[in-house]
Amino acid sequence: MLLHRFLPDRRGAVTPMFALAIIPVIGLLGAAIDYSRANSVRGAVQGALDATALAMAKSAPTLTLDQLRTQASAHFFALFDRPDAKNVAIEAAYTASAGSTLTLTATGAVDTTFTRVMGYTQITIGSSATIKWGNQRLRVALALDTTGSMASAGKIEALKTATKNLLDQLKAASTTTGDVFVSIVPFSKDVNAGAANNAATWLDWTGWEDEPPYIKTNKPGNWADVGPGSSCPFSNSSHGFRCTTGPTNGSSNTSYVPSSGPYKGYICPSKDNGAKISSRSSVYYNGCYDSQPTTTVSEQTVCTGSWCGCGSLSNCACTGSGSGKVCKQSVTTTGAPYAHSWIKNARTTWNGCVTDRGTAAGPAAENYDQNITAPASGVAASQFPAEQFASCSSEMMALSDNWTGMKTLVDNLDPAGTTNQPIGLVWGWQSLVGGGPFPPAPAKEPNYTYKEVIILLSDGMNTKNRWNGNGSSQSAQVDSRMYAAGGAGTCRNIKDAGITIYAIQVNTDNDPVSTLLQNCASDATKFVMLTSASQMVATFQQIGTALSQLRIAK
Repeated sequence: MLLHRFLPDRRGAVTPMFALAIIPVIGLLGAAIDYSRANSVRGAVQGALDATALAMAKSAPTLTLDQLRTQASAHFFALFDRPDAKNVAIEAAYTASAGSTLTLTATGAVDTTFTRVMGYTQITIGSSATIKWGNQRLRVALALDTTGSMASAGKIEALKTATKNLLDQLKAASTTTGDVFVSIVPFSKDVNAGAANNAATWLDWTGWEDEPPYIKTNKPGNWADVGPGSSCPFSNSSHGFRCTTGPTNGSSNTSYVPSSGPYKGYICPSKDNGAKISSRSSVYYNGCYDSQPTTTVSEQTVCTGSWCGCGSLSNCACTGSGSGKVCKQSVTTTGAPYAHSWIKNARTTWNGCVTDRGTAAGPAAENYDQNITAPASGVAASQFPAEQFASCSSEMMALSDNWTGMKTLVDNLDPAGTTNQPIGLVWGWQSLVGGGPFPPAPAKEPNYTYKEVIILLSDGMNTKNRWNGNGSSQSAQVDSRMYAAGGAGTCRNIKDAGITIYAIQVNTDNDPVSTLLQNCASDATKFVMLTSASQMVATFQQIGTALSQLRIAK
C-alpha cells in the first residue's frame, strides 16, 4: 500500500536523480585534478628540457648520437625531480645543415587517481626543446695600429693580450668549419703584403726602382769626379750612402770608392742588402750607383789615295785600293771622368711593404686608395705600390680559422713607424673580399647569413701617408682620405658595402677625442675611447661577446 502511494508521487524523484548525477560530477572534478597534476609535471619537464638543451648546445657538434643521448639524459635527470612522472625518456637529435640545430624531446606519463574509475589509468606527457645557432656566420678583420707610439704606456702588450683573448672567444663561437673567419692587418704608414709576392702582377714597382729623386737632382758638385779610388761624396748622415766594396756588403766602412775587384767604382748603401735607410726619408734606397769612365770610340781618317798607309800608327786599318784607298785610325776619347748609372736592387730584396694606391703626385682620380677596385694590368695607379718602408709592419694574414697561426702573428707584432689609419682600414676591407696578396674570400653558402666586421684600433691621430704628413695641415689631408666633409672617403665606402666598423681610440696622452674615428664607426655605440692600455682587454671582450653570441631560434 505504501509502495503504491510512493511510485506515483513526483516529490520522491529528486533523490534518485541526484544519486545518478553525482557520478559524472565527481568524475569531472577528479579529471581536473589529474590533468592539473599532469600539466604541472609537463611544465617541470619543459623547464628541465630547455636547460638541458642550452647546456648541451656547445658540445653537441662534437658528440656521437649515442653520446649525445646519454649526456642529455644524464643532465636532464640531474635537474628533473618529479617522482609522480613515470617512464620518462629523453631523445636527442643534432643536425649541421642550414645552421646547427639541437632538438631534445621528452616522453612519459602520470598515473591518474580519480579518473581511474572512468577507465583512464595514465595521462601521457611530452615536450620538446629546439636550439638553432650558427646560421649567422662571422667574418672579422682586425686592423691593428702597430706604430712606434704603441710601444709606450704598455699599449702593445695590452693589444696582444686583448687580441688573443678575442680570438679565443671567436674560436669558441665556431662550431663548424666556416662559422667564423678572421683576418689580421697590422699597419703603420704602410702594410706588409708579404715579400714572397715579389713576382706578383698586382704590384707597381715604379717608385721602388726609381733613382732617389733628391740625389738625382742634387748631386754634389764633384759628382763627375767621383770614381775608383776617390773619396766618398756621401756619409752615413748625407742621403744614406757610403762607399762600399760591394752592392750588398753590409760591413764596409771604407771612405773610398773601391778601385779594384768586382765592385770597382760602386757607391752603394752600406747595409740591409743594398737598401740603407736615408736620414732624409723613411724609405730605403733600393740600389746603388756605379761610376765608370765615360768613353767614346770613334774613327778618324788618316789619309786617302794610292800612296796612303798607316805607317807606325796603331789601331789603324786601310780599305780599298788606288785612288779609292782609305786608311782610318780608331780613337778612344774620354768624356766626363765618370758616368754614374743607377743600379736597381733585385726585387727579391723587397721587404714586402706597400703604400697607398695612386700616383707619385697624389691619389688618382679613381680614388683607388679608398676602394678595393681590382688592379688593372698596365694601369700603375690601380696596382699596389711596392715601397721599401723602413718600419714595415708584420705581414698581413688573410681570412682564416687558423687560430694558432693568428696568435703567433699577434705575438710577433713590433711597434714602429708612423700612423696611416686609412691604409689599415682599406686593407681590412680588402681582406674580407680577397685580392692582391689575399686569396678570394671563402664562398658564402646560401643557407647562412653573414655578418662582416672591421675592428679598427689606433692610439692616435694620423701622421703620414704616401703623400702627406708630419704636420697638422698635412695630417688633415691624410684624414680626408679616410673621411671627408659630407662623409666621402674610405669609411663611407666600407659602410655602404654593408660592413660594420668598430673604431677604438686608445688615448693615453690626453689627445682630443678623435672626431675622425667617431665618424668612421658604424654608429655611436661602436666608437670607444680608452684612456689606458688595460681597457683594451675589456673592450675587445665586450665586442667578442656581442659578435659570438648564440642566436636562440626556439
